[in-house]
Amino acid sequence: MKDNYLQSIKKQFEDYKLLAEKTIAQLPAEKITWQYNAESNSIAMIMKHLWGNMLSRWTDFLTTDGEKQWRNRESEFENDIHSMDVLKAKWEEGWKCLFDAIDQLTADDLQKEIFIRNTAHSVTEALNRQLAHYCYHVGQIVFIGKMICNEKWVSLSIPKGKSEIYNAEKFSQPKH
Repeated sequence: MKDNYLQSIKKQFEDYKLLAEKTIAQLPAEKITWQYNAESNSIAMIMKHLWGNMLSRWTDFLTTDGEKQWRNRESEFENDIHSMDVLKAKWEEGWKCLFDAIDQLTADDLQKEIFIRNTAHSVTEALNRQLAHYCYHVGQIVFIGKMICNEKWVSLSIPKGKSEIYNAEKFSQPKH
């Protein structure tokens, strides 16, 4: 059961990574730094924040506090990456750090205690915390992408007005 949890949460991280990437693929490169207003974040800023968070949280995951002293969280919210190649390299580096850490975990690790900002969490709690955090930001990426694309947006799930068709297709197939 515990191994199933590790497989399940890794799959959920992969699914949310893919949602963000499918959004980004719909955007012209020059729109990654677009901000609705000065108080909002661009997609580039959110991706940079996720990169910084992932490196901090997942580096030496079981042995050091998840908020590393070398992290500069405030700089993650500077809209200073204008190259899609640079941004994608950081994005992949962060996700690799996360997936490498998860791949090293065993079922026996799930109840171990780790710290994030000097607060104790079980490994399971930390995994759930990070999944929720990343889902929150991926949702922001998707929402911003929809605003930018407007009528050119290609739905990442069931398009509006298509639920009946989608369900009819799903229920016409054998259960799996």
